[in-house]
Amino acid sequence: MPNSKFYSLITIVFLAFLLVSCASRAETETIKPKFSDEEIKSALVKSDELFAQREDVSKLREALQVLSKVRDADRRNFDVEWKFARNNYFLSKQTENEAEAEKLLTDGANAGVIASRIAPEKPDGHFWYGANLGEQAKRNPVTVGLKSVDDIKETMNKVIAIDPKYQAASAYDGLAQVELQTGMIGGKAEKAAEYLEKALELEKNNTYLYLHLAEAYLAVGKKAEAKKQLDYLLQMKPQNDYAVEYKETTEKAKEILQKRF
Repeated sequence: MPNSKFYSLITIVFLAFLLVSCASRAETETIKPKFSDEEIKSALVKSDELFAQREDVSKLREALQVLSKVRDADRRNFDVEWKFARNNYFLSKQTENEAEAEKLLTDGANAGVIASRIAPEKPDGHFWYGANLGEQAKRNPVTVGLKSVDDIKETMNKVIAIDPKYQAASAYDGLAQVELQTGMIGGKAEKAAEYLEKALELEKNNTYLYLHLAEAYLAVGKKAEAKKQLDYLLQMKPQNDYAVEYKETTEKAKEILQKRF
């Protein structure tokens, strides 16, 4: 006849089964998606439409809000995260509120990291993490910039390794900006020029490349070469969906020509 030890063993096994079943059920309930695939797809489409109208800052804010509403901390979506990072970056450059810009860049960098962890083999998360961090470093060269140099370089080099033409070869521009902005701690304008020359071998329509190459040439005393880049930039036509960036770079080019030539 079974003894008490046998019954105790049966009881323990039964309780363990119940605990495992409850835990599995709880886990299933926890990871249940808050948003359907259709809701996420619709939000992505709407956000892209608004982002294309970003010359109107209210459209850019709305694009960001649309994505914010479908972010799920329990079930992250790659496209939602990297586009959220991108929109934060662009809005940070248009807002006149410094506190808001700082929050946008912090949120954007965090979303970029999330996207890079979801799909480390894709360039999007890496790039927009680096772009947000780079803009933070530019705004806060001492408190952020000095600490972030290695992270920015690492993430932009990852983008280049995956797809050197991503975002119109802008990862090279990111590396060049680090060199131009860190002269006090070893950054070299000559190295910046090399990065930008390499980028222009891959991409001919990115106006930032010409502008920043002109700045690099000026920094190393190549004034004639710098003017060629600025003159070429001012003869370019704005690309579809890049009117805001075209306006920014042409205005800066005119300013440099007026002050330095």
